[in-house]
Amino acid sequence: MAFNVDHIRKDFPILSREVNGHPLVYLDNAATSQKPQVVIDCIVDYYSNYNANIHRGVHTLSQEATDKYEEARTTIQTHFNAEFSREIIFTSGTTHGINLVANGFSSLLTEGDEIIVSALEHHSNIVPWQMLCERTGALLKVIPMDETGVLQLSAYKEILSEKTKLVFVNHISNALGTINPVKEIIELAHDVDAAVLIDGAQATSHIKVDVQALDADFYVTSAHKMCGPTGVGMLYGKEIWLNKLPPYQGGGEMIKEVSFEKTTYAGLPHKFEAGTPNICGGIAFGAAIKYLNSIGFNAIKKQEERLLQYATKELLKIEGLKIYGTGAEKTSVISFNIEGIHPYDIGTIVDKLGIAVRTGHHCAQPVMDFFKIPGTVRASFAFYNSKEEVNSLVAAVKRAKLMLQ
Repeated sequence: MAFNVDHIRKDFPILSREVNGHPLVYLDNAATSQKPQVVIDCIVDYYSNYNANIHRGVHTLSQEATDKYEEARTTIQTHFNAEFSREIIFTSGTTHGINLVANGFSSLLTEGDEIIVSALEHHSNIVPWQMLCERTGALLKVIPMDETGVLQLSAYKEILSEKTKLVFVNHISNALGTINPVKEIIELAHDVDAAVLIDGAQATSHIKVDVQALDADFYVTSAHKMCGPTGVGMLYGKEIWLNKLPPYQGGGEMIKEVSFEKTTYAGLPHKFEAGTPNICGGIAFGAAIKYLNSIGFNAIKKQEERLLQYATKELLKIEGLKIYGTGAEKTSVISFNIEGIHPYDIGTIVDKLGIAVRTGHHCAQPVMDFFKIPGTVRASFAFYNSKEEVNSLVAAVKRAKLMLQ
């Protein structure tokens, strides 16, 4: 079926609303995506028809909820091509997954070990590793980037050594849209026997990720960036690594047997899923993945590339406008400033015209420090955005410039 953005937009009820008397133009998809009706209906169906706790009851509702929840896990496994469903751990989101791994490595690192992150990271992929270094005495090293927002792999090769135990890189930069060469980064890390975690929060809505093809040791993402609900995400880990890590939290569900003398832990994936999970969220996550696959990731990629190219061309016609993140491999994110104008002021004015963009440092303050700027205006496009919405953005930015200069 041919891609029809007008038809697809009808799947998203929020896109028909107005903001400040104008049609909503939602261009903050890197922060969170909008939800199609099929995902909303899934949430309503769960609470209306089979709400119950899972894995613990013999009654019908519990069995139905358990089946749907585990079916969602299998959907996620299949989508990301994990070898086993038990390698898929439900989390509250990307940040939870990163912290789970960081906590686990506290018992595996010693003083003098080295871990590597990139200069393009979100704070969620910086702070947990700094905390890990404080606990273990490990050293944190950084892969630098260049003026186009591209990581310098030659420098990465130089800082890799037999002391390197862990490497953490985002698949796509949330601040700039740069697509990092994660497969090569993983291969180089494995050459020195280091494990690799890939932060896929910004990637999984744009591309279909194959964790086995990447050979990633860990991969994390959030449902809410993939047209799913907030408060749920996924940690993929190779079984051999998940078995090495200790449990992250103690409680119900993650145990096999408990006595006051000794507790034995459950096997994967339950070892890392203490307590009552976000059952509805997990089920809706599976529904969101099915929806995205019904659209097709090739179609999604082509639509977003069209929007990126057109928006880049039209925005650069505005005098004084500079785009940050100009690498050849890039997804549908445009971070920009206009000379002499604070990004917050632009964001405020375009919001009055019904256009939702993000302003600030985007939880990537080191990136902004590199460019010596306080932040940027970030327009991030999804497959349900249209060329007409790009025109609205460009017109609004021009109006803001006239008002602020």
